[in-house]
Amino acid sequence: MDTPSRRKFLSGLSAGSAVVALGWLGVVACDRATEAARKEKRSDGRPRLPPGQYLIDRIRPMGGEEGDPSPRNFRLKVHGLVERALDLDFAALLALPQIDLQCDVHCVTKWSVLGAKWTGVKLTELAARAGVLPSARHVIFEAAFGYTSNVLIEEALAPNAIVAHRYEGEALELAHGAPVRAIVPDLYFWKSAKWLTGVKFVQDDEPGYWETRGYHNHADPWKEERTTGW
Repeated sequence: MDTPSRRKFLSGLSAGSAVVALGWLGVVACDRATEAARKEKRSDGRPRLPPGQYLIDRIRPMGGEEGDPSPRNFRLKVHGLVERALDLDFAALLALPQIDLQCDVHCVTKWSVLGAKWTGVKLTELAARAGVLPSARHVIFEAAFGYTSNVLIEEALAPNAIVAHRYEGEALELAHGAPVRAIVPDLYFWKSAKWLTGVKFVQDDEPGYWETRGYHNHADPWKEERTTGW
């Protein structure tokens, strides 16, 4: 018997089937995109997608103790082995030369985003203005609540390493490090400290928050330098 309740039930089944089908198609499309990305090569000859990674559309919020997102309260110190320590507010950061950067991002939890779009200031620009001393060998990113991450100076001063304040054309969200975060795309993403407060140039390495808790000190995605024992 074709009753209104039966028609409603069948309609619900059809809608549910459509959702399942669309979800399945999404998984297939993602898998195909991942396989296609594995075949692409970077200019340095490495595969565009590091081993063990899969693709998603946008970066995910990965936790951490959130800092103050207000640009009004923002201060960034560039200090350590420099000739001139800098203490920048948000307006001063925006007054520096800005670049739009499109890069791939790889998280240690195995997701990757290809072609993520950022706006910010090159770390080389900050280094030049501060006058980094030749004895500096490492860069320590300092963030809210004492969080730090450590990066070799040649990687921190690579052309695609920036201090970012916009993602995909919009101001950074709180979960992504507002108002400012570091971006060092050729290392696992935990190195790109959120809620950035300082960039310190040092001679001796200073392993950061996750590095002292078993994560790899270098974090090269193509070598799968994830954590100790992985």
